[in-house]
Amino acid sequence: MKIDLKILGTGCAKCKTLEKVTKEVVAENNFDAQVQKVEDIVEIMGYGIMTTPALVINEKVAFSGRIPSKTEIKSFIENATL
Repeated sequence: MKIDLKILGTGCAKCKTLEKVTKEVVAENNFDAQVQKVEDIVEIMGYGIMTTPALVINEKVAFSGRIPSKTEIKSFIENATL
């Protein structure tokens, strides 16, 4: 099953870091995933989050407002595919 990952953020340093770390987790764990960066504020607001960065997995917000560890991101992705 292909996993749809979206990094929500307007381009700040934390948003770029989350994108980089998420891509590393996907590569290191051979997840069948597509990672997109969403910078459009209207689209971001559509997810109902108040702080960025945020990670959306298969159209569900996994977290927002922080950069979790690689272990946490891996866990979020694994749990979303169960």
